[in-house]
Amino acid sequence: MTHRGFEQSNTWQARLHDAVPGGAHTYARGADQYPLGMAPVLTHGSGARVWDVDDNCYVEYGMGLRAITLGHAYGPVIEAVRDTLSRGVSFSRPTVLEAEAAEDFLRTVPTAEMVKFAKNGSDVTTAAIRLARAVTGRTMVAACRQPFFSADDWFIGTTEMNAGIPKTATEDVARFNYNDLHSLTTLFDHYPGEIACVIMEVASAAAEPESGFLESVRALCTRHGALLVFDEIITGFRWSCAGAQAVYGVTPDLSCWGKAMGNGFAIAALAGKRDYMERGGLRTDDPRTFLLSTTNGPEAVGLAAFRAVVQAYRDDAPVRAMEASGRDLADGIAAITAELGVGEHIRTIGRPSCLTFTSLGPDGQPSQAYRALLLQELLRRGVLGQSFVISAAHTPTDIELTIDALRGAAEVYRRAIDAGTTDGFLTGPPVAPALRSSAAPRRIP
Repeated sequence: MTHRGFEQSNTWQARLHDAVPGGAHTYARGADQYPLGMAPVLTHGSGARVWDVDDNCYVEYGMGLRAITLGHAYGPVIEAVRDTLSRGVSFSRPTVLEAEAAEDFLRTVPTAEMVKFAKNGSDVTTAAIRLARAVTGRTMVAACRQPFFSADDWFIGTTEMNAGIPKTATEDVARFNYNDLHSLTTLFDHYPGEIACVIMEVASAAAEPESGFLESVRALCTRHGALLVFDEIITGFRWSCAGAQAVYGVTPDLSCWGKAMGNGFAIAALAGKRDYMERGGLRTDDPRTFLLSTTNGPEAVGLAAFRAVVQAYRDDAPVRAMEASGRDLADGIAAITAELGVGEHIRTIGRPSCLTFTSLGPDGQPSQAYRALLLQELLRRGVLGQSFVISAAHTPTDIELTIDALRGAAEVYRRAIDAGTTDGFLTGPPVAPALRSSAAPRRIP
Protein backbone atom coordinates (compact mmCIF):
# COMPACT_ATOMS: atom_id res chain seq x y z
CA MET A 1 0.00 0.00 0.00
CA THR A 2 1.43 3.37 -1.03
CA HIS A 3 1.72 5.76 1.92
CA ARG A 4 0.87 9.40 1.26
CA GLY A 5 2.24 10.91 4.45
CA PHE A 6 0.49 12.60 7.36
CA GLU A 7 -0.05 16.20 6.28
CA GLN A 8 -3.83 16.26 6.79
CA SER A 9 -3.64 14.11 9.91
CA ASN A 10 -1.19 16.57 11.47
CA THR A 11 -3.52 19.47 10.62
CA TRP A 12 -6.46 17.71 12.24
CA GLN A 13 -4.34 16.66 15.22
CA ALA A 14 -3.45 20.33 15.80
CA ARG A 15 -7.16 21.17 15.76
CA LEU A 16 -7.81 18.40 18.25
CA HIS A 17 -5.09 19.72 20.58
CA ASP A 18 -6.74 23.16 20.48
CA ALA A 19 -10.18 21.80 21.35
CA VAL A 20 -9.54 18.64 23.41
CA PRO A 21 -7.07 18.31 26.32
CA GLY A 22 -4.35 15.96 25.13
CA GLY A 23 -5.74 15.93 21.62
CA ALA A 24 -7.78 12.76 22.22
CA HIS A 25 -10.61 11.61 24.45
CA THR A 26 -8.68 8.55 25.68
CA TYR A 27 -5.08 8.76 26.87
CA ALA A 28 -4.17 5.51 25.11
CA ARG A 29 -5.28 7.12 21.82
CA GLY A 30 -3.06 10.19 22.30
CA ALA A 31 -0.55 11.42 19.73
CA ASP A 32 2.19 10.91 22.34
CA GLN A 33 1.64 7.17 21.89
CA TYR A 34 2.86 7.44 18.28
CA PRO A 35 6.00 8.73 16.57
CA LEU A 36 6.07 12.51 16.26
CA GLY A 37 4.02 13.73 13.31
CA MET A 38 2.84 10.20 12.53
CA ALA A 39 -0.42 9.90 14.44
CA PRO A 40 -3.12 9.13 11.86
CA VAL A 41 -6.48 10.85 12.31
CA LEU A 42 -9.03 8.39 10.97
CA THR A 43 -12.15 8.82 8.89
CA HIS A 44 -13.62 5.32 8.72
CA GLY A 45 -13.02 1.59 8.91
CA SER A 46 -14.29 -1.67 7.49
CA GLY A 47 -13.38 -5.13 8.69
CA ALA A 48 -9.74 -4.97 9.80
CA ARG A 49 -8.88 -1.91 7.68
CA VAL A 50 -9.03 1.78 8.57
CA TRP A 51 -8.47 4.94 6.52
CA ASP A 52 -7.08 8.31 7.59
CA VAL A 53 -7.71 11.85 6.34
CA ASP A 54 -4.72 11.57 3.99
CA ASP A 55 -6.45 8.55 2.38
CA ASN A 56 -3.89 6.10 3.73
CA CYS A 57 -5.23 2.60 4.32
CA TYR A 58 -3.94 0.53 7.23
CA VAL A 59 -4.40 -2.94 8.61
CA GLU A 60 -5.39 -2.05 12.16
CA TYR A 61 -4.50 -3.83 15.37
CA GLY A 62 -5.63 -2.95 18.86
CA MET A 63 -9.09 -2.78 17.32
CA GLY A 64 -10.66 0.11 19.21
CA LEU A 65 -8.61 -0.57 22.38
CA ARG A 66 -9.69 -4.25 22.17
CA ALA A 67 -13.39 -3.35 21.81
CA ILE A 68 -13.75 -4.70 18.25
CA THR A 69 -13.72 -8.47 17.76
CA LEU A 70 -16.09 -8.84 14.80
CA GLY A 71 -14.52 -6.11 12.65
CA HIS A 72 -15.34 -2.47 11.99
CA ALA A 73 -18.86 -1.83 10.67
CA TYR A 74 -19.83 -5.48 11.17
CA GLY A 75 -23.06 -5.84 9.21
CA PRO A 76 -25.43 -7.59 11.65
CA VAL A 77 -24.51 -5.21 14.48
CA ILE A 78 -24.96 -2.14 12.28
CA GLU A 79 -28.33 -3.43 11.03
CA ALA A 80 -29.54 -4.08 14.59
CA VAL A 81 -28.56 -0.54 15.55
CA ARG A 82 -30.22 0.99 12.50
CA ASP A 83 -33.46 -0.82 13.29
CA THR A 84 -33.35 0.41 16.89
CA LEU A 85 -32.65 4.03 15.92
CA SER A 86 -35.94 4.28 14.07
CA ARG A 87 -37.86 3.46 17.26
CA GLY A 88 -36.19 5.80 19.75
CA VAL A 89 -33.28 5.13 22.08
CA SER A 90 -34.01 6.55 25.55
CA PHE A 91 -37.21 6.53 27.57
CA SER A 92 -38.52 7.20 31.06
CA ARG A 93 -39.30 3.54 31.77
CA PRO A 94 -37.53 0.24 31.06
CA THR A 95 -38.00 -1.27 27.62
CA VAL A 96 -38.55 -4.82 26.44
CA LEU A 97 -35.04 -4.59 24.98
CA GLU A 98 -33.58 -4.21 28.50
CA ALA A 99 -35.14 -7.47 29.63
CA GLU A 100 -34.16 -9.29 26.44
CA ALA A 101 -30.56 -8.07 26.62
CA ALA A 102 -30.29 -9.02 30.30
CA GLU A 103 -31.65 -12.50 29.59
CA ASP A 104 -29.21 -12.85 26.67
CA PHE A 105 -26.36 -11.94 28.98
CA LEU A 106 -27.35 -14.42 31.66
CA ARG A 107 -27.67 -17.23 29.12
CA THR A 108 -24.26 -16.32 27.72
CA VAL A 109 -22.57 -16.05 31.13
CA PRO A 110 -24.21 -18.85 33.15
CA THR A 111 -22.11 -18.18 36.28
CA ALA A 112 -23.96 -14.86 36.69
CA GLU A 113 -27.46 -14.67 38.19
CA MET A 114 -28.23 -10.98 37.70
CA VAL A 115 -26.81 -8.20 35.54
CA LYS A 116 -26.99 -4.42 35.35
CA PHE A 117 -25.85 -2.44 32.32
CA ALA A 118 -23.81 0.76 32.12
CA LYS A 119 -21.77 2.58 29.49
CA ASN A 120 -18.14 2.15 30.51
CA GLY A 121 -15.92 -0.22 32.41
CA SER A 122 -14.95 2.25 35.12
CA ASP A 123 -18.56 2.56 36.24
CA VAL A 124 -18.98 -1.17 36.69
CA THR A 125 -15.67 -1.86 38.43
CA THR A 126 -16.36 0.96 40.88
CA ALA A 127 -19.89 -0.36 41.41
CA ALA A 128 -18.41 -3.77 42.17
CA ILE A 129 -16.12 -2.24 44.82
CA ARG A 130 -19.04 -0.33 46.35
CA LEU A 131 -21.22 -3.43 46.45
CA ALA A 132 -18.49 -5.59 47.97
CA ARG A 133 -17.98 -3.02 50.71
CA ALA A 134 -21.72 -2.93 51.40
CA VAL A 135 -22.03 -6.72 51.52
CA THR A 136 -19.04 -7.27 53.80
CA GLY A 137 -19.13 -4.12 55.90
CA ARG A 138 -15.41 -3.73 55.18
CA THR A 139 -13.46 -1.09 53.25
CA MET A 140 -10.12 -2.59 52.17
CA VAL A 141 -9.69 -3.57 48.52
CA ALA A 142 -7.00 -5.98 47.35
CA ALA A 143 -6.30 -4.97 43.75
CA CYS A 144 -3.99 -6.95 41.52
CA ARG A 145 -1.01 -5.12 40.02
CA GLN A 146 -2.41 -5.00 36.52
CA PRO A 147 -2.49 -2.02 34.16
CA PHE A 148 -5.97 -0.59 34.56
CA PHE A 149 -9.21 -1.05 36.48
CA SER A 150 -11.00 2.30 36.58
CA ALA A 151 -10.81 6.02 35.85
CA ASP A 152 -12.19 6.66 39.34
CA ASP A 153 -10.11 7.95 42.24
CA TRP A 154 -9.76 4.63 44.09
CA PHE A 155 -7.65 3.28 41.22
CA ILE A 156 -6.17 6.27 39.36
CA GLY A 157 -4.87 7.52 42.69
CA THR A 158 -2.54 4.50 42.72
CA THR A 159 -0.94 5.49 39.38
CA GLU A 160 1.60 8.18 38.53
CA MET A 161 -1.16 10.34 37.04
CA ASN A 162 -2.72 11.11 40.41
CA ALA A 163 -2.90 14.92 40.50
CA GLY A 164 -6.13 16.15 42.05
CA ILE A 165 -6.80 12.92 43.94
CA PRO A 166 -6.68 13.04 47.76
CA LYS A 167 -4.45 10.48 49.44
CA THR A 168 -7.48 9.27 51.38
CA ALA A 169 -8.97 7.90 48.15
CA THR A 170 -6.40 5.11 48.04
CA GLU A 171 -5.75 4.49 51.73
CA ASP A 172 -7.99 1.42 51.60
CA VAL A 173 -6.44 -0.06 48.44
CA ALA A 174 -3.61 -2.58 48.72
CA ARG A 175 -1.87 -4.27 45.80
CA PHE A 176 -0.80 -7.85 45.15
CA ASN A 177 1.02 -9.54 42.28
CA TYR A 178 -0.53 -11.74 39.62
CA ASN A 179 0.42 -15.42 39.83
CA ASP A 180 1.88 -14.73 43.29
CA LEU A 181 -0.43 -16.30 45.86
CA HIS A 182 1.94 -15.43 48.69
CA SER A 183 1.58 -11.69 48.01
CA LEU A 184 -2.22 -11.99 48.35
CA THR A 185 -2.02 -14.25 51.42
CA THR A 186 0.23 -11.64 53.02
CA LEU A 187 -2.45 -8.97 52.50
CA PHE A 188 -5.11 -11.09 54.15
CA ASP A 189 -2.73 -11.70 57.07
CA HIS A 190 -1.85 -8.01 57.33
CA TYR A 191 -5.50 -6.88 57.17
CA PRO A 192 -7.38 -9.61 59.05
CA GLY A 193 -11.15 -9.25 58.64
CA GLU A 194 -10.73 -5.97 56.72
CA ILE A 195 -10.62 -6.91 53.02
CA ALA A 196 -13.95 -6.44 51.28
CA CYS A 197 -12.91 -7.85 47.92
CA VAL A 198 -10.15 -8.99 45.64
CA ILE A 199 -10.33 -7.45 42.15
CA MET A 200 -8.25 -8.81 39.29
CA GLU A 201 -8.16 -9.59 35.61
CA VAL A 202 -8.49 -13.36 35.24
CA ALA A 203 -5.74 -13.27 32.62
CA SER A 204 -4.13 -10.60 30.48
CA ALA A 205 -2.19 -10.01 27.31
CA ALA A 206 0.96 -10.42 29.39
CA ALA A 207 0.17 -13.46 31.52
CA GLU A 208 -2.06 -16.50 31.88
CA PRO A 209 -2.80 -18.01 35.28
CA GLU A 210 -0.40 -20.62 36.57
CA SER A 211 -1.87 -23.97 37.55
CA GLY A 212 -3.96 -23.66 40.70
CA PHE A 213 -3.54 -19.89 41.10
CA LEU A 214 -7.13 -18.82 40.39
CA GLU A 215 -8.53 -21.72 42.40
CA SER A 216 -6.36 -20.70 45.36
CA VAL A 217 -7.47 -17.07 45.09
CA ARG A 218 -11.09 -18.25 45.08
CA ALA A 219 -10.45 -20.37 48.18
CA LEU A 220 -8.70 -17.50 49.98
CA CYS A 221 -11.63 -15.16 49.36
CA THR A 222 -14.14 -17.73 50.58
CA ARG A 223 -12.08 -18.50 53.68
CA HIS A 224 -11.71 -14.84 54.63
CA GLY A 225 -15.23 -13.70 53.72
CA ALA A 226 -14.11 -11.40 50.89
CA LEU A 227 -15.84 -11.17 47.52
CA LEU A 228 -13.93 -12.17 44.40
CA VAL A 229 -14.35 -9.70 41.53
CA PHE A 230 -13.17 -10.66 38.05
CA ASP A 231 -12.51 -7.83 35.59
CA GLU A 232 -13.58 -9.40 32.27
CA ILE A 233 -13.64 -6.12 30.37
CA ILE A 234 -10.83 -7.25 28.04
CA THR A 235 -11.16 -11.03 28.32
CA GLY A 236 -14.94 -11.17 27.83
CA PHE A 237 -15.76 -12.10 24.20
CA ARG A 238 -12.01 -12.39 23.49
CA TRP A 239 -11.14 -15.46 25.56
CA SER A 240 -14.72 -16.72 25.31
CA CYS A 241 -18.20 -15.22 25.17
CA ALA A 242 -18.59 -16.46 28.74
CA GLY A 243 -15.32 -14.82 29.70
CA ALA A 244 -11.98 -16.09 30.92
CA GLN A 245 -13.75 -17.48 33.98
CA ALA A 246 -15.32 -20.08 31.69
CA VAL A 247 -11.95 -20.92 30.11
CA TYR A 248 -10.27 -21.52 33.48
CA GLY A 249 -13.30 -22.83 35.36
CA VAL A 250 -13.29 -20.47 38.36
CA THR A 251 -16.46 -18.60 39.35
CA PRO A 252 -16.29 -15.10 40.88
CA ASP A 253 -18.87 -13.45 43.10
CA LEU A 254 -19.04 -10.43 40.78
CA SER A 255 -17.72 -9.80 37.29
CA CYS A 256 -17.27 -6.67 35.19
CA TRP A 257 -17.74 -6.54 31.42
CA GLY A 258 -17.41 -4.06 28.56
CA LYS A 259 -15.43 -3.43 25.36
CA ALA A 260 -16.17 -6.29 22.91
CA MET A 261 -19.67 -6.97 24.22
CA GLY A 262 -20.86 -4.12 21.97
CA ASN A 263 -18.27 -4.50 19.16
CA GLY A 264 -17.43 -0.83 19.59
CA PHE A 265 -20.82 0.45 20.72
CA ALA A 266 -20.87 1.73 24.29
CA ILE A 267 -22.05 -0.86 26.78
CA ALA A 268 -20.70 -2.36 29.98
CA ALA A 269 -22.12 -4.65 32.64
CA LEU A 270 -21.83 -5.63 36.26
CA ALA A 271 -22.92 -9.22 36.87
CA GLY A 272 -22.95 -11.51 39.85
CA LYS A 273 -24.70 -13.61 42.40
CA ARG A 274 -28.32 -12.74 43.11
CA ASP A 275 -27.83 -12.42 46.88
CA TYR A 276 -25.31 -9.64 46.31
CA MET A 277 -26.83 -7.90 43.30
CA GLU A 278 -30.23 -7.61 45.02
CA ARG A 279 -28.60 -5.22 47.50
CA GLY A 280 -29.14 -2.62 44.77
CA GLY A 281 -32.73 -3.66 44.15
CA LEU A 282 -36.13 -3.86 45.83
CA ARG A 283 -36.04 -7.44 47.13
CA THR A 284 -33.78 -6.84 50.10
CA ASP A 285 -34.10 -6.09 53.80
CA ASP A 286 -30.50 -4.87 53.94
CA PRO A 287 -29.60 -1.21 53.52
CA ARG A 288 -29.83 -0.50 49.79
CA THR A 289 -26.61 -0.06 47.83
CA PHE A 290 -26.43 2.60 45.13
CA LEU A 291 -25.33 0.02 42.62
CA LEU A 292 -25.64 1.61 39.17
CA SER A 293 -28.09 4.28 38.08
CA THR A 294 -27.20 6.10 34.88
CA THR A 295 -29.30 7.90 32.30
CA ASN A 296 -27.61 6.15 29.39
CA GLY A 297 -26.98 2.73 30.91
CA PRO A 298 -30.09 1.20 29.27
CA GLU A 299 -29.85 3.28 26.07
CA ALA A 300 -31.19 1.12 23.24
CA VAL A 301 -28.32 1.37 20.75
CA GLY A 302 -25.79 -0.32 23.03
CA LEU A 303 -28.28 -3.01 24.03
CA ALA A 304 -29.20 -3.73 20.42
CA ALA A 305 -25.52 -3.98 19.49
CA PHE A 306 -24.93 -6.37 22.38
CA ARG A 307 -27.79 -8.63 21.33
CA ALA A 308 -26.36 -8.83 17.80
CA VAL A 309 -22.91 -9.63 19.22
CA VAL A 310 -24.41 -12.48 21.25
CA GLN A 311 -25.92 -13.90 18.06
CA ALA A 312 -22.54 -13.76 16.34
CA TYR A 313 -20.99 -15.65 19.26
CA ARG A 314 -23.51 -18.51 19.35
CA ASP A 315 -20.74 -21.11 19.03
CA ASP A 316 -17.74 -18.89 19.89
CA ALA A 317 -16.67 -18.95 16.23
CA PRO A 318 -15.19 -15.42 16.43
CA VAL A 319 -12.86 -16.56 19.22
CA ARG A 320 -11.67 -19.52 17.15
CA ALA A 321 -11.06 -17.20 14.19
CA MET A 322 -9.05 -14.78 16.32
CA GLU A 323 -7.02 -17.60 17.85
CA ALA A 324 -6.20 -19.10 14.44
CA SER A 325 -5.23 -15.78 12.82
CA GLY A 326 -3.28 -14.73 15.90
CA ARG A 327 -1.25 -17.94 15.79
CA ASP A 328 -0.49 -17.44 12.10
CA LEU A 329 0.62 -13.87 12.79
CA ALA A 330 2.78 -14.84 15.78
CA ASP A 331 4.43 -17.70 13.86
CA GLY A 332 5.18 -15.45 10.88
CA ILE A 333 6.68 -12.73 13.07
CA ALA A 334 8.78 -15.23 15.01
CA ALA A 335 10.23 -16.65 11.79
CA ILE A 336 11.19 -13.21 10.46
CA THR A 337 12.65 -11.85 13.68
CA ALA A 338 14.71 -15.03 14.15
CA GLU A 339 16.00 -14.76 10.57
CA LEU A 340 16.99 -11.11 11.08
CA GLY A 341 18.53 -11.70 14.49
CA VAL A 342 16.09 -9.58 16.50
CA GLY A 343 14.00 -12.40 17.95
CA GLU A 344 15.10 -11.46 21.45
CA HIS A 345 14.08 -7.83 20.90
CA ILE A 346 10.81 -8.05 18.95
CA ARG A 347 8.50 -10.89 19.92
CA THR A 348 4.81 -11.39 20.36
CA ILE A 349 3.48 -12.26 23.80
CA GLY A 350 0.09 -13.26 25.12
CA ARG A 351 -2.90 -15.24 23.97
CA PRO A 352 -3.26 -15.38 20.15
CA SER A 353 -6.56 -13.45 20.37
CA CYS A 354 -4.89 -10.66 22.35
CA LEU A 355 -1.26 -10.37 21.23
CA THR A 356 1.07 -7.59 22.25
CA PHE A 357 4.71 -7.17 21.26
CA THR A 358 7.98 -6.32 22.93
CA SER A 359 10.40 -3.65 21.75
CA LEU A 360 13.66 -4.12 23.60
CA GLY A 361 16.81 -2.04 23.20
CA PRO A 362 20.40 -3.27 22.79
CA ASP A 363 20.56 -3.89 26.56
CA GLY A 364 17.56 -6.22 26.40
CA GLN A 365 15.34 -3.84 28.36
CA PRO A 366 12.02 -2.30 27.23
CA SER A 367 12.71 0.89 25.30
CA GLN A 368 10.27 3.66 24.38
CA ALA A 369 12.66 4.81 21.67
CA TYR A 370 12.82 1.42 20.01
CA ARG A 371 9.06 1.04 20.41
CA ALA A 372 8.61 4.34 18.58
CA LEU A 373 10.96 3.14 15.85
CA LEU A 374 8.99 -0.07 15.37
CA LEU A 375 5.68 1.82 15.25
CA GLN A 376 7.18 4.31 12.79
CA GLU A 377 8.33 1.64 10.37
CA LEU A 378 5.06 -0.31 10.59
CA LEU A 379 3.04 2.84 9.92
CA ARG A 380 5.12 3.60 6.85
CA ARG A 381 4.26 0.12 5.59
CA GLY A 382 0.52 0.25 6.20
CA VAL A 383 0.12 -1.27 9.67
CA LEU A 384 -1.46 0.71 12.50
CA GLY A 385 -1.39 -0.64 16.02
CA GLN A 386 0.15 -0.29 19.43
CA SER A 387 -0.20 -4.06 19.70
CA PHE A 388 -1.12 -7.03 17.54
CA VAL A 389 -4.56 -7.42 19.15
CA ILE A 390 -6.57 -8.99 16.36
CA SER A 391 -10.20 -9.42 15.30
CA ALA A 392 -12.20 -12.15 13.59
CA ALA A 393 -12.27 -9.87 10.53
CA HIS A 394 -8.52 -10.11 9.88
CA THR A 395 -8.06 -12.06 6.67
CA PRO A 396 -5.08 -14.13 5.48
CA THR A 397 -4.26 -11.19 3.21
CA ASP A 398 -4.21 -8.84 6.22
CA ILE A 399 -1.89 -11.22 8.07
CA GLU A 400 0.40 -11.56 5.04
CA LEU A 401 0.61 -7.77 4.62
CA THR A 402 1.42 -7.39 8.32
CA ILE A 403 4.17 -9.98 8.20
CA ASP A 404 5.66 -8.30 5.12
CA ALA A 405 5.51 -4.93 6.91
CA LEU A 406 7.16 -6.44 9.96
CA ARG A 407 10.01 -7.73 7.82
CA GLY A 408 10.76 -4.24 6.54
CA ALA A 409 10.41 -2.73 10.01
CA ALA A 410 12.61 -5.40 11.59
CA GLU A 411 15.38 -4.74 9.04
CA VAL A 412 15.51 -1.08 10.15
CA TYR A 413 15.26 -2.18 13.80
CA ARG A 414 18.22 -4.53 13.30
CA ARG A 415 20.37 -1.70 11.99
CA ALA A 416 19.43 0.48 14.96
CA ILE A 417 20.30 -2.34 17.37
CA ASP A 418 23.67 -2.77 15.67
CA ALA A 419 24.24 1.00 15.94
CA GLY A 420 23.28 0.93 19.62
CA THR A 421 20.94 3.89 19.17
CA THR A 422 17.78 4.99 17.38
CA ASP A 423 19.49 8.26 16.40
CA GLY A 424 19.42 8.55 12.64
CA PHE A 425 16.60 6.02 12.42
CA LEU A 426 13.78 7.48 14.54
CA THR A 427 12.21 10.76 13.46
CA GLY A 428 11.46 12.73 16.62
CA PRO A 429 11.40 11.77 20.30
CA PRO A 430 10.38 8.40 21.78
CA VAL A 431 6.80 7.61 22.65
CA ALA A 432 5.83 7.91 26.32
CA PRO A 433 3.69 5.99 28.83
CA ALA A 434 0.04 7.03 28.61
CA LEU A 435 -0.33 7.43 32.39
CA ARG A 436 2.54 9.60 33.60
CA SER A 437 2.91 12.49 36.02
CA SER A 438 3.92 15.19 33.52
CA ALA A 439 3.40 16.04 29.84
CA ALA A 440 7.16 15.71 29.32
CA PRO A 441 8.81 14.09 27.44
CA ARG A 442 6.09 14.67 24.85
CA ARG A 443 4.93 18.10 25.91
CA ILE A 444 3.74 20.17 22.95
CA PRO A 445 4.10 23.97 22.59
